[in-house]
Amino acid sequence: MFQLPSPLQPIENEWTKKFNVQVLVKRDDLIHPEVSGNKWRKLKYNIQEAMQQRKNTLLTFGGAFSNHITATAAAGKYLHLNTIGIIRGEEYDALNPSLQFAKQCGMQLYYLSRKEYKNLRENNFDINNINIDFNTPANDIYIIPEGGANEFALIGCSEIVDEINVQLKELNIPNFDFIFSACGTGATIAGISNRLQAPQKAIGVAVLKHETLKSEIMQKFPLLNTDFSIVEAHFGGYAKTHPELIKFIVNFQQQHHIPLDFVYTGKLFYKLFNLIETGYFPSGATIIAVHTGGVMNAKVA
Repeated sequence: MFQLPSPLQPIENEWTKKFNVQVLVKRDDLIHPEVSGNKWRKLKYNIQEAMQQRKNTLLTFGGAFSNHITATAAAGKYLHLNTIGIIRGEEYDALNPSLQFAKQCGMQLYYLSRKEYKNLRENNFDINNINIDFNTPANDIYIIPEGGANEFALIGCSEIVDEINVQLKELNIPNFDFIFSACGTGATIAGISNRLQAPQKAIGVAVLKHETLKSEIMQKFPLLNTDFSIVEAHFGGYAKTHPELIKFIVNFQQQHHIPLDFVYTGKLFYKLFNLIETGYFPSGATIIAVHTGGVMNAKVA
């Protein structure tokens, strides 16, 4: 049911031809229909650790549109693990498709106000600081941080580069120069960066307003290779959009038959082709864009 390694798909258009660059898409969105993209990469070794500790309940955190929440719920369903999601924001009678899916997978949902959630984050997601009865013994709970961002996530995400290196050889492409990934918590770009060899460079496309994101990534993770940079394409903030972005997504999907969402991957490819258009990359460069999957209720038709 899992498609691993995920495909590496070359794409070509007027911009790649005009500026003489080669773009290949690492289709992690095809890993699994419900546990897709970097979410599976970040969950993989966390779940292995939970099983080794003989814990039967995964507890994690996220917003109402979180890919990580839905992926954790689906993984729990398939692996027969209980799941608990602590959701940022107020509860509504009509759940959005993401939360509805999580609930259908058996995830217990608990809601915190944005202020309470912020306090929880500032206390490193210590669940002892919140007044919730999970009806589950504490010693049965394995906690996965927001977005799955921990050292186990880095190990999983670093495997993206290992797979790409093998696939490039099969395509008779000697190497790549740049690798792009959408950036929320920063775990994916950190894991990718760990596997790069000079002069390769990783570029994270920030999809939310976060002026100190790179410094926080470097503080959070003991990076072996810090040759990465962060560029912005948040269009006003997380899950914010703009007619220009929607137009780009629709045109891209029609041309390349690759689905995008406006929260993560749409902004990733928008920024990538904006940089190509401005001559950011040297002629002859090979660029990898990691398609990390998408928010199920944010896809653009």
